[in-house]
Amino acid sequence: MTLRSLLSFPDPVNEKAARTVAAGVVLMSVAAIASRQSWLLVVVAAGFWARVLTGPTLSPLGRLATSVVAPALGEPKPVPGPPKRFAQAIGTVFSTTAVVLWFVAGAHLAALVVIGALAGAALLEAALGLCLGCRMFAVLMRAGIVPASVCEACADLSLRHPELRASRGVAP
Repeated sequence: MTLRSLLSFPDPVNEKAARTVAAGVVLMSVAAIASRQSWLLVVVAAGFWARVLTGPTLSPLGRLATSVVAPALGEPKPVPGPPKRFAQAIGTVFSTTAVVLWFVAGAHLAALVVIGALAGAALLEAALGLCLGCRMFAVLMRAGIVPASVCEACADLSLRHPELRASRGVAP
């Protein structure tokens, strides 16, 4: 395995796996809040770092979601990878901030509020399929901050939805 292949992120992503990972983040975050076990904050942050850098490759939760749980849920539901990676990056920022607040600043309540906000966002993804990071990514694309070349499937919905090509008279 090369470093380049290790530091890659899947595109497309199986939405069922992404929602499973989000459910795992919710469980670990709520456990961290309820138990005040600071080591769980580190586990959540390490998982986000692993997923943002390598997709599911080095993330135990990502491996479980992609190799065991998602296949058991039926046919994959492919969605573009770049918005999901962006969402993982946002999760990395939140979870790392919680770790720094807890261990460096001693601001335990602030750390729990941050990890609680992360749990809320992850719950939206897990339960409803609403990815806030993906929505932010779309806004940044529309604003021209993220170039269309970063995610061609995001910029042109007909690439993901053949029925749109047909309705515009474009061959599939």
